[in-house]
Amino acid sequence: MAALASSALLLAGCSLIPAYERPALPIPEHYPQTNAQGNTADTAAAPQLAWQTYFTDAPLQQLIALALTHNRDLRVATLNLEKARAQFQIQRSAQLPQLAVQGNATRGNSQVDGELGTVLSAGLAIPAWELDFFGRIGSLKAQALAQYLATDEARKAYELALVASVAQAWLTLVADQELLQLSQRTLQTRQASLDLIRLRWETGVASELDYRQAQSLTEGARASYAQQQRQQALNLNALALLLGQDVPESIRAQLQDLRLERTAPMTDIPAGLPSALLTQRPDIRQAEQTLIAANANIGAARAAFFPSISLTGQYGSVSSELSGLFKTGSWGFTTSAGLNLPIFTAGRNLANLRTSQVNRDIAVAQYEKTIQTAFKEVSDTLASRDTLSEQARAQGAQAAAERRRLELADLRYRNGVASYLDLLDAQRALFALEQADIQTRLTQQLNQIQLYKALGGGWQQASTHMQAPAPNSKD
Repeated sequence: MAALASSALLLAGCSLIPAYERPALPIPEHYPQTNAQGNTADTAAAPQLAWQTYFTDAPLQQLIALALTHNRDLRVATLNLEKARAQFQIQRSAQLPQLAVQGNATRGNSQVDGELGTVLSAGLAIPAWELDFFGRIGSLKAQALAQYLATDEARKAYELALVASVAQAWLTLVADQELLQLSQRTLQTRQASLDLIRLRWETGVASELDYRQAQSLTEGARASYAQQQRQQALNLNALALLLGQDVPESIRAQLQDLRLERTAPMTDIPAGLPSALLTQRPDIRQAEQTLIAANANIGAARAAFFPSISLTGQYGSVSSELSGLFKTGSWGFTTSAGLNLPIFTAGRNLANLRTSQVNRDIAVAQYEKTIQTAFKEVSDTLASRDTLSEQARAQGAQAAAERRRLELADLRYRNGVASYLDLLDAQRALFALEQADIQTRLTQQLNQIQLYKALGGGWQQASTHMQAPAPNSKD
């Protein structure tokens, strides 16, 4: 029986899987915002930065590490990877014969003399084992392996998204703190101005109109301060959800002294990026593994047109009485082979083949669409990078001009040259510009995070966090 099994293994191995060719990238060689003559050596290394190298802010590194350990969605993605690994091992086991201990007892009338009798048997058996002459089982194994690798890439993609989300949430909290402090300073300044106007109104120096205008502006600042308090609390809850636990108090205490320009210094990604770097994105690699799985399934569908041969075997003892089951002379073996040749399936096999081919074509289209979407994301972030820098510079200059205008308007009002309306207008304009300046600086930082994520975050291998074993490992 062992010799028969060895011969079958040697004969098996034919594969009907179509030769796989990676589709050409359906995008330009370079991004429209980059210079094709850029330093490709430096830019090729840029997306390979690990998040610990890219995000150098110590509190942010601590938060990312907590999220990678405690985030529940990432835990589900890791468990899905373990499930895919087990499914691959199940499919791989079908290529080898199984060995089992079997025992049977039958009682009935003999077909020869009609007498009632009992037959007992026990021994080792090889259940029906399909010889993979045409690679059907091998194709299913290749499909399961590609699905496992696609699941691994999906986990990497979520981990990359989680790192980026934590960084974005943390920077948003820092911006919230800046906006909260700005609203608090503005409220204190306007309250002092309101108190002064009240005194001037009560002494007849200022009109009630001036007082009511100052009162309205003060209440507006108070409402803005309350809104910023609420927004900070909501964003803190969002960060806690990403972390899978409360934000540590030691990190929350640091918010009071943090500023956007000092919080998250990130390694700059230079211009001249080749679009081929997109193949490092885990979602693109996931789409390609899905395509490989669909391609392998064609081989299994093709093999269904050919005959399948199964072997069974048993070595054991047979007796009519339990006491004689394992005595000398009761031992023996049996082997059998079964052939299944499809002749008429009412078009089922042909339809299965066509379905697998269409699924492969769908996977190609989805792979190409994933690449095009990634190309757009990188192009958008590169297009925003330079314009955001210019916008931040212009808004900073405008805010400086408005601060000077406020000083002049206050001076003119105190000397009776200008109306209080001019002073109020200058206060409103400066407050709005200072808020916009914080938001623009936040958008700049978020754009850098989005660019890092869009380029794939530097994935070259599975993360050190909750790394899954290789599919060929032995349990």
